[in-house]
Amino acid sequence: MESKQITEALRGAGLRVTAPRVTTIGVVAEQPHLQADAIAAEVRKRLGSVSTQAIYDILNALTSAGILRRAAVDGRTSRFELDSGDNHHHIVCTVCGRLEDIPCFEQATPCMHPPKGTGFDIKIAEVLFRGVCADCQTP
Repeated sequence: MESKQITEALRGAGLRVTAPRVTTIGVVAEQPHLQADAIAAEVRKRLGSVSTQAIYDILNALTSAGILRRAAVDGRTSRFELDSGDNHHHIVCTVCGRLEDIPCFEQATPCMHPPKGTGFDIKIAEVLFRGVCADCQTP
């Protein structure tokens, strides 16, 4: 994602354009599926001193604004990617933790439908597949 696109995305979401926000989006665009601590370390490499709390606040704001998408891998860990609006799913290796995108298998949003009568207008379905990747299967 180019700097101009990042600036437009921030302004379009009603957020101020700041160096930490721009850098955070750039890091996530270059390295999708990083955890917050890894994003913070990369932002610090590029900008110098930025607090961990500031990065968490930025990630929360960008996720709430629909610029980033949070992929919950387990109850404790989230990873971040650009929110492309395509409602794809994820697959995670239970050995090494590698996370990859999986296209939506029904090609429609949402990809899955709950039983009728819930009263909800479903917008997105999140699926996390778990398994062992090809590299970890090798003896």
